[in-house]
Amino acid sequence: MHDIRVGTEDVFKRQIELASRNYKLFQDHGVRAFNAMGAIGSGKTLLILRLAERLKEKGVRVGAIAGDVAGDDDFRRFSDAGLVAANLNTGDDCHLDAHRVGHALESFPLGDVDVLFIENVGNLVCPADFPLGTEGDLVVISVTEGDDMVRKHPKMFAQTDVLAVNKVDLASFVGVDPMALVDDYRRLNPHGKVVLTDAKSGRGADELLAALGL
Repeated sequence: MHDIRVGTEDVFKRQIELASRNYKLFQDHGVRAFNAMGAIGSGKTLLILRLAERLKEKGVRVGAIAGDVAGDDDFRRFSDAGLVAANLNTGDDCHLDAHRVGHALESFPLGDVDVLFIENVGNLVCPADFPLGTEGDLVVISVTEGDDMVRKHPKMFAQTDVLAVNKVDLASFVGVDPMALVDDYRRLNPHGKVVLTDAKSGRGADELLAALGL
């Protein structure tokens, strides 16, 4: 059941507590979990599938939680690809949070996976304020979103561990220099790692796995 208190208690503090509980649960099951964030259409789902393909070739068991406001499209894509998957709809909320993820984990077979990708709701604002208890945060942006996405969402990019600049195969068609996004990110987050990817062809998938430490 949901376990979130309201009223005089500091809500953010409570979110940290619940995220810590999720983190311990992952550790207890030997699961490496990652929070995958990004706008709708950035290519999060396909990129996760490409990473899963590489991991499964190494004998790594992969799972995914598909977070969306409504629907089960991404969940079905994960399931059809053979991933252990769960669907998590938020209703009106524009983000996942630790207590909602914790609730989903109550019925998720963590013993059947080694790596878990939690695909957050598609936007670059709300998820930045809600840690989930994962060991790392991955943000995916595509060149089709423009060359100012990092500058417009500093909080998201300042705290993420790895950035995937996706759909680089389309850069020349939309007039965006991927390196401009890379430079903005490195100025904002000099400790983060950045990888150029094209999820459709699989370009950069191996490099992205290395950046995630997988």
